[in-house]
Amino acid sequence: MEGHAPVLLEECLRLLSAEQGGDFLDATFGGGGHSRALLEAHPQVRLCALDRDPEAAERAKALAAEFGDRFEFYSANFSSLDTLTGTVKDRNFRGLLFDLGVSSFQLDQAERGFSFRMDAPLDMRMDTNSGMTAADFLETAREDELILAIREYGEEVRWKRVVRAIISARGTGRLQRTAVFAELIRDAIGPAAKHSRIHPATLSFQGVRIAVNNELLAITDALPVAFNKLEKGGVLAVISFHSLEDRIVKRFFNRMSGRPEHGRDSTSVMERNPVAELLTRKAIVPSPSEIARNPRSRSAKLRAIRKL
Repeated sequence: MEGHAPVLLEECLRLLSAEQGGDFLDATFGGGGHSRALLEAHPQVRLCALDRDPEAAERAKALAAEFGDRFEFYSANFSSLDTLTGTVKDRNFRGLLFDLGVSSFQLDQAERGFSFRMDAPLDMRMDTNSGMTAADFLETAREDELILAIREYGEEVRWKRVVRAIISARGTGRLQRTAVFAELIRDAIGPAAKHSRIHPATLSFQGVRIAVNNELLAITDALPVAFNKLEKGGVLAVISFHSLEDRIVKRFFNRMSGRPEHGRDSTSVMERNPVAELLTRKAIVPSPSEIARNPRSRSAKLRAIRKL
């Protein structure tokens, strides 16, 4: 797909053993790069793909035309995997892949409002047909919800200043567009913004996006459902781009594979009888050459488990 570089592609194909054929599920279709590679890996690969972005459904038409009944697309959030109908409902998969976060298509389209590099309405919804925009969230959210977004999800050290600035800006129009909101954050952070290696609005934008799309809860809910959809010996692989996402994935994988959680004294049933094999003791990260080709891959982490 033009404009889209699938991250850690070769590593994903190796972990998922796509060259053996079988049924696969791409839970985050995005630009379709991982889906295409899986379909091309073996003529006996059959693939279902999900995405809640209406524009992803349009991009999926090209794969449907090329691969026919080997490819199915569902306009759905991966958090609803257990409620989907059709052939995906009763099928178990050799491999499932999650590529979390925002796609390049979403970042590069100014009107989607994910990036402060281009001035646009502050939207940030992954599904533009439903939910509250980021602007509406900032105008109406309770203070504790703003703190959760900026301090916890965004991991912004100067969260108090940013939250105060948001509340003070309500009703002024400064929360309606990406460029103005980014400038508001820069002003709130103050002189420290000049010494930051990243744009001072980066972390707050990230936190608001996660809150608007309820991303962390969706991951928490989807992982056990996805694991249950694996056939015996099947692989669940997850690419994350945020420390909070990776923490959720790591804890779930460790629990399923029987690795004890740090600081716990008791031994759980899962630790005595693990149901999965951990395929990645440490997260796989992009090589320097991949980061050079695709700078957006630099924070990616890939983890995988195999169902016993």
